[in-house]
Amino acid sequence: MTSATLPQVRGKLTPDAPLAPLVWFKSGGSAQWLFEPKDVADLQDFVAGLDPRVPVMALGLGSNLIVRDGGVPGVVIRLGKAFAKVERVDEVTLDCGGGASGILVSSTARDNGIAGLEFLRSIPGTVGGFVRMNGGAYGREVKDILVDCDVVIRSGEVVTLPLSELGYTYRHSDLTDGSIVVAARFRGVPGDPAAIQAEMDRISAAREASQPLRSKTGGSTFKNPQGGKAWELVDKAGCRGLQMGGAQVSEKHTNFLINTGDATSADIEGLGEEVRRRVKENSGFELEWEIKRIGRP
Repeated sequence: MTSATLPQVRGKLTPDAPLAPLVWFKSGGSAQWLFEPKDVADLQDFVAGLDPRVPVMALGLGSNLIVRDGGVPGVVIRLGKAFAKVERVDEVTLDCGGGASGILVSSTARDNGIAGLEFLRSIPGTVGGFVRMNGGAYGREVKDILVDCDVVIRSGEVVTLPLSELGYTYRHSDLTDGSIVVAARFRGVPGDPAAIQAEMDRISAAREASQPLRSKTGGSTFKNPQGGKAWELVDKAGCRGLQMGGAQVSEKHTNFLINTGDATSADIEGLGEEVRRRVKENSGFELEWEIKRIGRP
C-alpha cells in the first residue's frame, strides 16, 4: 500500500507513523499509515476510496489502548481539532464532535447549566472512544446520556444511530470495527453551574486520591466481572506491585498497569495476562480486558 494507491486527502497522511507518543502507555510500534482528516467530508472520501480490505481504526486520546510492538497494519485515523467542537443544541443537549475530550464536554455542560454529564470529567478519552465502548465512571455511563451519534461507516456514508441501535451493555457497543464515531448528542438535566462544578471537583479529587494519574498508564485494565470488583480480585491474588520487565501493577490502584519507564507493550500485555492467570487460579474469576490491544506482537 503506497501513497499512490491511497485516496487523495485534504488532511494529513503520514506513513510509518510512531504511535507510542500518542498513547498513554508511551509504548508500541508504528501505524502503517496515520490519517488526520481535515473534516467529515475528507474522512468520508478517504474511506470510500480506500481498498475495503485495508483495516481502519480510530484513535482518540490513546488512553484505553495497548499498541503492540509490531505496529498496526492499515490506517489509523485520528480526529483532530476539526472534530473537537462542543455546542449547545437546546436547554439540556450538547452536540459534541468525536474528537472532543470528556473534560471539554463536561465543562461546556457546566457553562450551560446542564447537569448529569459531570462523570465525563473523569473519562480520559474522546467522545468517539467512550461512545464506542459505553464508557462510564462514578455510577453513570454513556448510555444514560446519549441521544444519538453520527458514524462514518466503511462505505464512506454517515449514518445517524439512535441510542436504541447501539446494543449497549457494560463497556460494549455493537458498532462494527471499521466505523468511526464523528459526533454525538448528549442530554442532561437543568442544573446550577456552581453545583455542577462542585460535583466535577468531587469526582476529580476522588480520581486523584485513588488512581495513579501521574504515571504512564492505560486507565482501567479489566472489566468488573459479574459479582466482583476487578481491583479487589487482583489484590487478593497477590498481584499488587507485581512486575514484568518495565511494567508494573499499580500499588495505588490494582486495576491499573503502569509503564515504569522503558516497558515494551509485550511487557504490559504479558503482565496483564499473568494477572488474569493468577486471578483465575485464586478466585475462579475470568477477568476480561477493558483495555483494547491492537496491532502485531
